[in-house]
Amino acid sequence: MSHPADSSAAAATAPVAQPRKAALAAWIGSALEYYDFFIYGTAAALVFSKVFFPSSSPAAGTLLALATFGVGYVARPVGAVVLGHVGDRFGRKRVLVFTLVLMGAATFAIGCLPSYGQAGTLAPVLLVVCRLLQGISAGGEQAGANSMTLEHSPDHRRAYFTSFTLSGTQAGSILGTAAFLPIALLPEDALLSWGWRIPFWASVIVIVAGVLIRRTLHETPVFESEVAGAAPARRSLPVAVLLRGHWRNLLRVVLASTVASVSTLASVWALSFAVNTVGLERSTMLWVAIAANAVALLAIPLLAGLADRVGRRPVFVTGALGSGGALFAFFWAISTGSWLLIFGTGILLSGVVYSAANGVWPAFYGEMFPAKVRLSGMAIGTQIGFAIGGFSPTIAAAVAGEGPTGWVPVAVLGGVLCLLAAGAAVTARETAHVTLAELERPVRTGVASAPVPA
Repeated sequence: MSHPADSSAAAATAPVAQPRKAALAAWIGSALEYYDFFIYGTAAALVFSKVFFPSSSPAAGTLLALATFGVGYVARPVGAVVLGHVGDRFGRKRVLVFTLVLMGAATFAIGCLPSYGQAGTLAPVLLVVCRLLQGISAGGEQAGANSMTLEHSPDHRRAYFTSFTLSGTQAGSILGTAAFLPIALLPEDALLSWGWRIPFWASVIVIVAGVLIRRTLHETPVFESEVAGAAPARRSLPVAVLLRGHWRNLLRVVLASTVASVSTLASVWALSFAVNTVGLERSTMLWVAIAANAVALLAIPLLAGLADRVGRRPVFVTGALGSGGALFAFFWAISTGSWLLIFGTGILLSGVVYSAANGVWPAFYGEMFPAKVRLSGMAIGTQIGFAIGGFSPTIAAAVAGEGPTGWVPVAVLGGVLCLLAAGAAVTARETAHVTLAELERPVRTGVASAPVPA
């Protein structure tokens, strides 16, 4: 096994520019990756019920379309196990290139699928297959980018640098939503026949960018030190080590990650509710998402920087609890039809309070695990939690009431999940002022919540 001092020495000799380079690669890669992921959610809310499930009633078609959105989250834990193993055994860099190529190929294929009218039930089956491939890719993307950036970052700025992965996600959401703005203005026939396909075809850029962006990154000093300290043939499977020695933190990450339901409820279910139930203009609702995510681009690194000073737990918990309350305000605003209220509460929710939890978790979760299981622990834990978030729009569609007040049960659902996430975070160890080398040492029983002196 490697000694923590080895990790510190390796970090000291790493190129000075690597933290910035790793953060930039994480930002660009996540933006491209989640452009693909978010255009699916937008299409599922706006057109997939009519393209792939036209024989169903409007309500059933919407439910089925949102269910295919959730299917991607089922595949995420599978991708997390497989890609987490590869990343912890053979390196973070391989995972980062593979996930971009797989996501780009699967998304381009969706744009080429026949409609239900052309191929019958084969069409939604192929849609689900492509969505599963998207989920496998997403299962390893963020954890790989976070691990790479975390292990390249200086100890006093780990939350700040790792937050760029999530800033990239917000940028991807903006790009994905903006791609549908002109498409949403098309006549219904054009939108349903060829218009919706254009954002998916544009993802061919991801395949090229995936090879170019991340190939020049160095492997992290911490990972190289871990590899040097144990021959691959004698190292245990990362998943086995994770489940045997780190299951408590894995459970914490799973429960804390349910805060991701805020994102899917606010972007996918709220869009369907606003357009299909309240009768609001879909293009204006897309602008709400763009405005909120633009604010989040600035808020995420600022709040992550705050977490480097005051701690991960207080920032994350405030964000989770605040998001639960802001969901009620946002859904109520949609039910009133007031664009001023919708923009204000939407920006408050997705742009500000959710950014507190969203910007901190890459460092918060990653610091719960040592290098040998870090990618696996983050990937598996987050993707199980994210799976709950992924199916939240489907659950919301099932529990929502009738008419403009049908949002209340959905807001309660989101609030409960936010409480669950905050409760899990409160029990975690505070690691803001713990060095990366100290994170490699086991925590003594009884002092898990106490920070280890730097």
